[in-house]
Amino acid sequence: MAMAWVWSGMVALSVVCGLFKGTIGAVGSAALEGAGAAVELCLGMAGVMCLWNGVMSVMKACGLLDGLCRLFRPLLGRLLPRASQDPDTLAALSGNVSANLLGLGNAATPLGVKAAQRMAAGTGGRATDELCRLVVLNTASIQLLPTTVAGVRAALGAESAFDILPAVWTASALSVAAGLLAAGIFSKIWRN
Repeated sequence: MAMAWVWSGMVALSVVCGLFKGTIGAVGSAALEGAGAAVELCLGMAGVMCLWNGVMSVMKACGLLDGLCRLFRPLLGRLLPRASQDPDTLAALSGNVSANLLGLGNAATPLGVKAAQRMAAGTGGRATDELCRLVVLNTASIQLLPTTVAGVRAALGAESAFDILPAVWTASALSVAAGLLAAGIFSKIWRN
């Protein structure tokens, strides 16, 4: 809701400034150009998202996704020990991490929501330390293949959409480490 107010304010401010400066025609033209560019970007992204969602479906059908989930279960068992005791929650967590690794945030979100709902059951509306760690892992996820960002770069004409891999790997690993460290520190501060 707050973002609706921010965007509405920005639009209103642009119109008022355009009226006072006598450039309302340029404001209208820029709005139409921006809308056209947004549609082009969305169409370019749709192809990339369809491709990677298809890859995810093929991985699921051939059992590779289940293998990735099994690979992450020991790590998730250490980070989220209570949640890992429930097989359905652990399956959702593993799928969430696997989808995030492939840069498929749109596929990871439903699994993360399912895991969070199962973890929040019986907590009386209070976020547990494990639920906070899940939010950190989901928000600052490590991405091996940043497909969404690469899709945006490809749609905007980048010569090599995946040349950002080393920077993405470093930034995402550091953000997850910093987030988990902060979650651990804050959980100790508020527990006392």
